Amino acid sequence: MEKITSFTIDHIKLQPGIYVSRKDKAGDSVVTTFDIRMTSPNEEPVMNTAELHTIEHLAATFLRNHPKFGSKMLYWGPMGCRTGNYLLLIGDYESSDIVPLMTETFEFIRDFEGEVPGAAAKDCGNYLDMNLPMAKYLAGKFLKEVLYDIKPDRLVYPQ
Repeated sequence: MEKITSFTIDHIKLQPGIYVSRKDKAGDSVVTTFDIRMTSPNEEPVMNTAELHTIEHLAATFLRNHPKFGSKMLYWGPMGCRTGNYLLLIGDYESSDIVPLMTETFEFIRDFEGEVPGAAAKDCGNYLDMNLPMAKYLAGKFLKEVLYDIKPDRLVYPQ
């Protein structure tokens, strides 16, 4: 079997950032898949499922309701390795195009107060596995360490 694209990225060199993972044609549209890498693979501890699940609920809710990108948002979800998330948008984008959007998203998560959207038995298959305080901490860390002063090397996969 042929190795899929995401397994050809050198995860030893990969650092937290925003990367275009792939672009696919879907009818007349392009779908851009972004790698929203929050931790350094194989160097930092992975995120626990509770905080990653909380980030998923908050980011997906925020993005689907975004005035500019809501209608272009196809998917936000965690990576199996628990080092980040994938974002799929309708349109042909580069990483730098969504830095403001990701900044807004992670500020929303960092500043969120109240009940996590969809964190109820009737809405979610694992609603008890949530950790809002840790999700807020990780969002603030990603903002401070990556998004607020993102460097060009954090927008293109390492070679």
